[in-house]
Formats: sequence, structure tokens, C-alpha cells
Amino acid sequence: MRLKKLAPIAVGAAMLMALAGCTAGGGSGDKVTVNWWTWDPNQGAAYATCIPAFEKANPNITVKISQYQVSDYFTKLTAGFVSGDAPDAFMNSVTFLQSYASQGQLLALDDKIKQDNIDMSQYAIGASAWKYTDGKQYALPMDWATGVLYFNTDVLEKAGYTADDVQKLTYNPEDGGTFVKMIKHLTVDTKGVRGDQPGFDSKNIATYGMSNLESTGDPFGQNAWGWILPNDGINIPDKNQWATVFNYADPKVVQGVKGIRQLANDGYTPQLNQFTTANNEQLAAGKVAITLGGTWEASTYAALKDAKIGIAPMPAGTDGKHHAMSNSNGNNIWAGGKHIDQTWKWVSYQESEACQTKAALYNASFFPSIGKSMDALTAQQRAKQPDFHVFSDYVKNDELFPSPVYNNGAALTNAMVPQFESYFTNKSDESIFPKMQEQSKALLAKK
Repeated sequence: MRLKKLAPIAVGAAMLMALAGCTAGGGSGDKVTVNWWTWDPNQGAAYATCIPAFEKANPNITVKISQYQVSDYFTKLTAGFVSGDAPDAFMNSVTFLQSYASQGQLLALDDKIKQDNIDMSQYAIGASAWKYTDGKQYALPMDWATGVLYFNTDVLEKAGYTADDVQKLTYNPEDGGTFVKMIKHLTVDTKGVRGDQPGFDSKNIATYGMSNLESTGDPFGQNAWGWILPNDGINIPDKNQWATVFNYADPKVVQGVKGIRQLANDGYTPQLNQFTTANNEQLAAGKVAITLGGTWEASTYAALKDAKIGIAPMPAGTDGKHHAMSNSNGNNIWAGGKHIDQTWKWVSYQESEACQTKAALYNASFFPSIGKSMDALTAQQRAKQPDFHVFSDYVKNDELFPSPVYNNGAALTNAMVPQFESYFTNKSDESIFPKMQEQSKALLAKK
């Protein structure tokens, strides 16, 4: 689940953006207000730029955008379902698709899509994630996000590396490939000895080669160690969209996660929760040479004034591709809304090429799902960040695999996260993974 994140973009106090208008009945001649919610202030402000054109074309519809802190957002949404005053449409994380769809709170969009001949192939990424187990489409995809490598150019150059070297990194679960080799050389102890040199002191580090990769924020390491897994991720051995088991006991998974822990134990990455400062601050200060960050953080890293920062894709796997786990937020319509037709007009326009492009160009903190809109954003941003093409290359080269879509997410997260934390802090060993796999199977089967 990517909830800024996931919540990487700070969410402020509730913000309301509304244009004048009055709410009335749903008749064709009546004035109607469509309420749309988001937790992301950046997307709220960006999509507000689409409202004037929409309202001009639909003079009887007023759009009101409300943004709430992510910590309150889903509680407010659930309360609205219960009380009968939920927003007409809302930005949603795929983590909640199962619970909301199974409760009948979400409108299946298939008939609307067919009625208006919406070309679903225009969405380069994210559409399939919003199909429920009944096979119906419950959202139009809004955006996508994944991981990239951000690196301190000066630190790399002092170690004898170029930006091109980072672009060409490889990884394999046996010895870590050129990725681990680089991480070791970039690590420097307080006496100036590098991690691959005799006399290296792993207990006293001046610069770590890589930021910590042991995050325990979710059951599958989406923003940390998940990229080292086999090409289709940690789940779904039968290749279905909905996870039936998380393959924690897969030898490749165990080997990869063990290698991530060993990097920290050997002093090449910080220990879990060692730093209290953000990754971008560690990178700018030279405390780490490379960080794993989200696509949504590109503008934050580009704005760093005290360091020259480069961007590279995740290391290529054994098949030569830069596989990266991705997810996509979606635009849902509340099934209990009083103005379904008017709401669909707004949502379908909001997720059109015209609006996605306008919103993305207004604020580059999120990447649009529509391929042509992403191309427009890439063209705009390359003037500021020449290596911005890394993001669109993921899509063009078909190198993204979806994060798991699964049932009973809260219970699964609550069960798995403490066990990963125990493993990464060396309080347990690899024997926990078969037990975790069986536990995941039981939890995923629950409705």
C-alpha cells in the first residue's frame, strides 16, 4: 500500500478546494455537487486544475475536492459508509479493495466503461490491480509508484565510479552481483578504509555504501528488500492476481533476505532504525552513498542543494531486466452515492489523458497511469533532471511487476511485520520463514 507513504509525502491539515455551487437532486436539470476525496495534498491540488474545464463542459455539476491526513482518511471513509454520507468518489489504495468491494461499497465500473467506450489499454500500468475476485473493474487507475536508486555523485566519483556504473548494476542471490560489490567499495570506515580493503572496521562507519534495506513496514518489503525477490515477487505461485500464499520459505527468498540482513551485520548498510533522519538527508550529508527511494521522491531529491544527486533503476536481475515492484492507487465510486451518473462523468474525465497530463505537469510528485501522460511528464522533467527517463523506461521495457493484491491485509501485516523485525534484528533465524508461509496461507484464505 502506498499512502504517502506507504507515507512519504507529508500530509497537512484537512484542505478543502471547492467552487461555488449548490447541491440539489440528481435530475438532468438540477445542480449537483460531486464530492471527491484524497489523502494526498499534491494530487488534490493537481486534480483541482482539471475542474474548470470539466465544469465548463458540465455546467450543472460542481466538483468539490477534500483532502484529509492519511492517519484519518480511511477511518473517515469507513464512517461515511456506515452513516451513509461517504464521498461520491475517492482515491483508494488497493490494500482496501477486498474489504470495500466485498462489503458492496464500491461501484463496478464495467458497464460505464463499455457505455462510454473507455479505452482501458491507454493505462500503461495499474488497471489490472483494480479487478476484484469477481473479475469486475472497480477503479480507473490514477498513478503508479516503484523504487529507484538515488546516489550522491560526489561520493561515487571519489570511489572511482561514474553515474553510468550505477545504471549498469546487476544483482543475483548468490553473491549479490556488481550491486553488492559496489556497496562494499563505497562503504568507508572512520579511518578511511573501504569495505573491500584489509583492515576495514565494520563497527565504525563514516559512510555506508547503501541505506538500510530492512524495512518492516509491510509483509513483502515493497519499499525496501522486495526487489531482491524472484522476478514475480514473493507471492502467487499459480500466477493469479490475488495472493493465496506468500512464499517466504522459497530458497531464493530466504537467500535474498538473508543477504540483506548480512549487509547490515557486516557494516555495509545501517542497522534497522539506526538513523532518525530521512534517507534524502543521509544521502545529502554523505552518510550513505546510495539510497533506495520511491518514484514519488524524485522532486525532493532533485531539490537537494548540498549534493548532486543521480537516479538509476534497480539493479538488473539474472535475466537482464531491472525488475521493480509497483503499485497503483485507484479512483473508486461509492456504490451508495446519490449522483452516480454525474460522479462517473467526473471520474472518467479525471482519469482521461487530458486531465492526467494536466495534473502530472502541474505537480511531478506522482506519475500518471496513462502512458502518453507519463511521456509528457518525462519530456517536461528531463529539462530539469536528465536521468528522469529512468522512470518511463520501467514502463516502456515492461520491467514492473505488481505488488501483491490480497485479502485480510491488516491481520497479515500485523502478523508478519513483527516477525521480520525480529529477523532483521538478529533475534530469530531463517527457521521462522516456513512458519510464516503457512501462517500467510491461513490468513489470506480468511474473508
